Amino acid sequence: MREAIEQYVEREERRENFRQDTLKAWEDYQATGLHASADEVEKWLASWGTDDEVPAPTCHK
Repeated sequence: MREAIEQYVEREERRENFRQDTLKAWEDYQATGLHASADEVEKWLASWGTDDEVPAPTCHK
């Protein structure tokens, strides 16, 4: 029972941390307008582990 409670608390703490990170990212975007498009990120991720790996996309308006 104790282990189940500990797992639940850890899971909820991770969920709350994720929520806070998401809110912070949204606030940053609203304040600056800086972003990377989904296409840019997908291209970057698709290149991981290949000989033609590209750097992370740069945020822009």
